[in-house]
Amino acid sequence: MDFNSLLINIPLALLSIVLLWKGSDWVVTSASKFAHAWGISDLVIGLTIVAIGTSAPEFAVTISAVLTGKADISVSNIVGSNIFNLGFILGGTASFYAIATTPKLVYRDGFFLIGVTILLSFFLFDFQLLQFDKPITNGVMTRWEGATLLTLLIVYMTYLFFKREDLGEEISHEKASWKDGLLLIAGLASVVYGGHLLVESASTVARFFGVSDWVIGVTIVAAGTSAPELATSITALLRGKSGMAIGNLIGSDLFNLLGVLGLAAILKHPLNVSLEARSSMIMLVLMVMLVVYFMRSGWKITRLQGFSLVIINLVRWVFDFMGKAG
Repeated sequence: MDFNSLLINIPLALLSIVLLWKGSDWVVTSASKFAHAWGISDLVIGLTIVAIGTSAPEFAVTISAVLTGKADISVSNIVGSNIFNLGFILGGTASFYAIATTPKLVYRDGFFLIGVTILLSFFLFDFQLLQFDKPITNGVMTRWEGATLLTLLIVYMTYLFFKREDLGEEISHEKASWKDGLLLIAGLASVVYGGHLLVESASTVARFFGVSDWVIGVTIVAAGTSAPELATSITALLRGKSGMAIGNLIGSDLFNLLGVLGLAAILKHPLNVSLEARSSMIMLVLMVMLVVYFMRSGWKITRLQGFSLVIINLVRWVFDFMGKAG
């Protein structure tokens, strides 16, 4: 690829991030209005439309990558997004204001996230992660493993529904109009096209700099698709509701791992990823465990702990780019 192509694809990548950000926001806003007008409760709206809407960029990018034969980007986008959510977004939010936690958030949602992350690691590499003295082959996730992840998501959401849990989402109660219909269509189109554009432009830029698809997916693409979560956390922070951020981020991480990757594995059988996924999955498992530990210690994430999460994520990015290029 020549330099002129690079100058074209970098702005396209930035444009795709804007399309993903605004598109998902339009989908959540307009669909929530329609759902409320049809008599659907705030709880169900939060469990479905808001959860799916904030994960729409990850969904669009992952499915687009799977369908175009870029499995590394499909998986690395989810792994990187979850690391980014916990490191940069949650850590950055806590760096400004300590975030209070609850036993239910730690023992139910936090421990469930740990279990799901470990389960995904074994699905990708079976028990190779424990065999450090033996060569490891490429990671593979089968269709039945994807179906297992989707089933766990359905069970989890059903449990929350019957427990009548409030997900802490601010749901719009404004009346829906014909303009919201156009906004919903525009949002869906924006997310779908933005996801495709981000995959193609990021892959082109990665090849120019000699960086692998996995590295670009676990860093730049992951950061781009986390734009809605970043916007939500910043909004919550400005409104003095920093505690809302942690619940939203954990929920988003669960939906990414169970829903998005589960569907990707079903569509692409088998779903193969490179050896580079191994260290990133170990990093994600350790990051989730550390966050849950912080949540349990003193029942809050302190500013110092938040700052440490940001530093860990920065160091990881440097390692990815410097140690895995090529």
